[in-house]
Amino acid sequence: MNELTLTTPSLLFSAISLILLAYTNRFLSYASVVRQLKDRHDANPDNDPTTLAQIENLVTRLKLIRAMQIFGALSLLFSTAAMFFIYMNWHFLADLTFGSGMVLLAISLCFCIWEVHISVEALSLRLTSLKEAKSNKKEGTIKKMFKKKRRRKPKTNQTSDKQDRKPAKGKE
Repeated sequence: MNELTLTTPSLLFSAISLILLAYTNRFLSYASVVRQLKDRHDANPDNDPTTLAQIENLVTRLKLIRAMQIFGALSLLFSTAAMFFIYMNWHFLADLTFGSGMVLLAISLCFCIWEVHISVEALSLRLTSLKEAKSNKKEGTIKKMFKKKRRRKPKTNQTSDKQDRKPAKGKE
């Protein structure tokens, strides 16, 4: 087995830091959307019936992001501890701690995959409702066009038809 060196855990610092930054940005954007939806719902609760479901979905995703951040930060902490144990020449503890840090990072990434899955499902539902509304609007427009065509019967000059059909009174 290869001995763990200081460079191995230190390589994770930049990767984990970037992941945590991405998680934080995602968290802040979702929190902003939740605030906007709450304000919109408070202003007019009957306007969009899906607002509460959207808020609920976003809160679930925020909780997942919080878990992602916690496990990512713990991974960074364990990598730091592994570096300390390497420095102290406690290689067994360094290996154990570094391995635990990798497991924590993997858990964080699993939460990330779960959150992305929920996000895609939410967007799919939203787009499906938009597609249905668009198709209903088109169908309604087409139906209106056909109804208008049925109602628009060509007007014939009924008085001239009646005069042509009736024999003249004096010529009978």
